[in-house]
Amino acid sequence: MTRTNERCTLVTGFASSFLGTRLVTKILREEHDQHVCCVVPPKFGARARAFVGELDPRDRRRVELLEGDAAAMDLGLSGKEINALADRVQVIHHCAAVTYLGIDRRAAERVNVGATREILELAEISSGLERLVHWSTASVSGARRGYVLEDELEAPSGFRNAIEETRFRAERIVRDASAHVPTTILRPTVIVGDTRTGEIDRFEGPYLLVLLMLNAPVDLRVPLPGRGDVPLNLVPIDYVIDAGYAIVRDPRSLGRTFHLVDPKPLTARRVFELIAKAAGRPMPRGFLPANLATALLRTPGLERFAQVPLAFLEQLATEVVYDARGTTELLAGRNIQCPSFEQYVDVLVQYVRAQANERRERAREAREGLEEEDPLA
Repeated sequence: MTRTNERCTLVTGFASSFLGTRLVTKILREEHDQHVCCVVPPKFGARARAFVGELDPRDRRRVELLEGDAAAMDLGLSGKEINALADRVQVIHHCAAVTYLGIDRRAAERVNVGATREILELAEISSGLERLVHWSTASVSGARRGYVLEDELEAPSGFRNAIEETRFRAERIVRDASAHVPTTILRPTVIVGDTRTGEIDRFEGPYLLVLLMLNAPVDLRVPLPGRGDVPLNLVPIDYVIDAGYAIVRDPRSLGRTFHLVDPKPLTARRVFELIAKAAGRPMPRGFLPANLATALLRTPGLERFAQVPLAFLEQLATEVVYDARGTTELLAGRNIQCPSFEQYVDVLVQYVRAQANERRERAREAREGLEEEDPLA
């Protein structure tokens, strides 16, 4: 990709994260003269190039793909490249992060903490930097219960997994640097798919419950994993991008942290009921204590509970409310509101069903192709 001398916005996590990719689309749509530089690891290069290739030619010329690695020294760029980037960059959106709950601690440490340190080093040598936007997560509160303020970052009594711990540490690093680096921190809760298309990059968290519903026998009443009487705060990706983008464009957001949440989250039970209805399954009956849910797994039709990580089941039993007064303040007067899960659950389930059917069809075709092969050929 040809380099230019234009000022630019740097985005990490492009092509490797749904958040980063959607953010690049948003910037191109809203800032018609802005160039976007994306640090892309080699293994995601083909995906990144394919995405850029589908853009309008004018937008295509404004995207620069830099082969590198946000977690490597100098982002995996040459000395000449990192210095040129430092001279050009105006805004950094740090989206690169490991979110998969099953990842090992070393990988989580390398990406979530290591990449944040590298981005801060770039920010500190960038003479024209206007803003570093650190896309964190509300789960930095760990296993903490009760009311969590936007400006708080207190070490909880415990973390449920390496993701929570390493992202907490990453945010702490950014906060410590905010005295000399212009920063804004954004903390979305559990991100789900687009409210219009249902699109999401991977099935995890609540999506595993959708898959459980779709694959269980039609007449089986699936029990709720946990009592389900605590709020399950879900936010669609389109709201997260629109709200986050508007906040960081507001000068009042400098040096502050913002929760991107559903202001009126449904209980986990209600979410489960809505998923069941959208999937055409009976309403859930009864519940399993969260610490026993993964032991149900031998019941015919419910083996897929085994794919629901214990960490997510623990979220269903953690009563926490995220303060969002800062977000409300900065979005006041704008037509940006988090829709209720009830408004888009059908779209999410339809998307999962379509993807599951497509995968089954590909698997069937692959099996048939093997059966048709002549083993003696």
